[in-house]
Amino acid sequence: MTFQIDINSDCVARLQAITENEPTLRVGLPLTMSEQEDLAGISHPSQRVEWLACRVAIQQLTELQGMPYRGLQKDEFGKPHLIDSPWHISLSHTGGWAAAVLHRSRPVGIDIEPIREQFTRVVPRVLSESEIAHAGGDPNRLAVYWCAKEALYKLYGKRQLTFREHLHVEPFTDGASHLVGHVRLPNHKEQLIIQCFQAGPGLLAVAY
Repeated sequence: MTFQIDINSDCVARLQAITENEPTLRVGLPLTMSEQEDLAGISHPSQRVEWLACRVAIQQLTELQGMPYRGLQKDEFGKPHLIDSPWHISLSHTGGWAAAVLHRSRPVGIDIEPIREQFTRVVPRVLSESEIAHAGGDPNRLAVYWCAKEALYKLYGKRQLTFREHLHVEPFTDGASHLVGHVRLPNHKEQLIIQCFQAGPGLLAVAY
């Protein structure tokens, strides 16, 4: 099961259920030496499969846009980038699902999450007081906040940033697909669009 989501003319996302095993996923997938080392450091079989499935998803997205895929390289903050391409990407995975997004002109972030009761336990370290008040303990709203902030975090792609203090999502109506997010740091302030979808394991958010 594969979903392709056209965010806009410059941005496209892909969400797919993981049905292949590791040998099948590795067929035709270029991996750099650095990527091979990263994979060797993952011991859990399901996590290895999810890691590979994300790269297959971005390979397919890239090639569908007419660009050859030569693998990924990480910057000093650990954020992945396409080799020999100016396009921006982001990856996400959860149990049984992989997602990727490609943007031709600007940084982008993606996250997929199932809706879980455990979101209520992470509220104090993830949400601001106003966000906590808006969520009102509702698991669906908490999931939207979490997923949206994860997407913002991946877009920004640097460290020394906390979800509670530096990432903010404006109040939204239940079921809203367009959210407004902010990165607020002493030396950097940015307003961003977040699209949120009910899909796959629960929620998918794309920030750009």
